[in-house]
Amino acid sequence: MLSINKVHHIAIICSDFQKSKAFYTEILGLTIIREIYREERQSYKLDLALNGIYTIELFSFPNPPQRTSRPEAAGLRHLAFEVDDLDQTVHFLSSKNIVSESIRIDETTNKRFTFIADPDNLPIEFYEK
Repeated sequence: MLSINKVHHIAIICSDFQKSKAFYTEILGLTIIREIYREERQSYKLDLALNGIYTIELFSFPNPPQRTSRPEAAGLRHLAFEVDDLDQTVHFLSSKNIVSESIRIDETTNKRFTFIADPDNLPIEFYEK
C-alpha cells in the first residue's frame, strides 16, 4: 500500500502576480518563504506558508488560459481553510471589500462554511472549526 505522509503543497497559477500575491499575503495572511523570478519561463514562483508550514506555490505565467470554476467542472474544486470564528472571518473579508457567499451548514458535520473567490475566481472555502 502507498504510504503518504501529508499534503506537501498546493500549486496555483495566477493571471496577475502582484494582485494575487497581495491577496494571499495581505488578505489571507500567508507568509512568504521565498520569491523567485524564472527568466527562462517569464514566471514568478512564490512559496507561501500558513502558520509556518509550507502550503501554497503561487505561479505566474504569460497569458495562462482561463479555468472554468463555475458551473462546477471536473478537476480541483476549491481550496479550503479552517477558521475558528466564521463570523469574524466574514467581517474581516467584508472590510477588505471581498464578498462572501451566504453562510451555509454542512449537513454531515453541522459545521458552518462560506466561499469567496481569489483574484482569478478560484473558489476558496472558509470552514469553521
